[in-house]
Amino acid sequence: MADPDRPPGKDAPAPAADPAPVDTTKAAPVVAERGAAPPPTGVLGFLVRHQAIVVPIIAVVLAFVIGAILIRAQGFNPTYAYQRLFTRSFLTHDGLLATMQKTTPLILVGLAVAIPLKVGLFNIGGQGQLMAGGIGAAWVAYALRDLPGPLLVIVAIVVGVLLGAMWASIAALLKTTRGVHEVISTIMLNSIAVGLIDWLINGGPLADKGQPFPTSHSVPEGARLTPLGILPWGLPVALILAVLVAWMLKRTTLGFELQTVGRNKFAAGYAGISTTKSTLIAMAISGGLAGLAGVFELLQIDPYRYQNGIAGSLGFDGITIALLARGNPLGTIPAAILVGAMRAGAPSLQFELGIRPEIVDVLLAITLLMVSLPVIAKWIFRRHATKQTQLAGSWGA
Repeated sequence: MADPDRPPGKDAPAPAADPAPVDTTKAAPVVAERGAAPPPTGVLGFLVRHQAIVVPIIAVVLAFVIGAILIRAQGFNPTYAYQRLFTRSFLTHDGLLATMQKTTPLILVGLAVAIPLKVGLFNIGGQGQLMAGGIGAAWVAYALRDLPGPLLVIVAIVVGVLLGAMWASIAALLKTTRGVHEVISTIMLNSIAVGLIDWLINGGPLADKGQPFPTSHSVPEGARLTPLGILPWGLPVALILAVLVAWMLKRTTLGFELQTVGRNKFAAGYAGISTTKSTLIAMAISGGLAGLAGVFELLQIDPYRYQNGIAGSLGFDGITIALLARGNPLGTIPAAILVGAMRAGAPSLQFELGIRPEIVDVLLAITLLMVSLPVIAKWIFRRHATKQTQLAGSWGA
């Protein structure tokens, strides 16, 4: 063993030199990862950074361009047709009232689709949930018709929201307990709601047998939410709820948990976040909002009865609105106004110009397709990359 006090000999290793001092005040140079592309700049960079706004705008513009081609193919002037469509919707009293009345439930059903999207769920059962809420309100309006009007409105809203939430919770329970995909279950629940309500108002316990067509009894006068000028009662409620949902998702623990489950349910589970609980809560909230839309359709729209077709395509329009908004609750407001205006102005196209109002359905369908293209492209590229990785792994094995 070497003597520590012995001076180093000729063959002994020289002592290591002290390391050079490091200047910690200077930032280390950033070395770009090999093969990594620099972030886009200029117009492309702007489009990438603001794609949440740019993509929906481009989708709407392309839809109207394609719609113009179809209108021209029928022998009509598309510029004049679009002018009449939106002039009727915004610049006349009746048209603006109709736009606001249609915007109210559209915001709510848009939220009913947007919230589950945050959890990674696709709720296309807004139609059935809306119908459940509406028929619940119709039952309250008939069974408790002797209540004072304001109290009857409150009870109808509570029952409608609860029934909508319960209808959506069926799909959530099937998802969490049996693994049934929510798209399949909500489609089935939509059909069940249609058949059940048709029986209730067509000779069933809620039918008004004094009418020549299937309908429920009319809402008592004191419980009718007649509009204040061009402002429906439900519109401020829908706007406030959109703001509250946005706040909940961004500022509360519940919102953080819902979005964490949507981003990565496995990581959420490791963090102690229950995916089952998040699924149930998200679907219940969305169903309640859709149910509230059904209540407002009954209480604030003449003839104040539940009839076949009262829901129209509201539940399915909610899908277009949520995707146009890119899942942003506040984005559902302008999207709902656009769709509401198109729905309100569609009859004028037929009455004034002879253009079938179904052109609005075509425009909305094209919009939905266009706004979905980036998602579809990402899915295709991801699948292609996965297959390439698997192929490379099989060759290397």
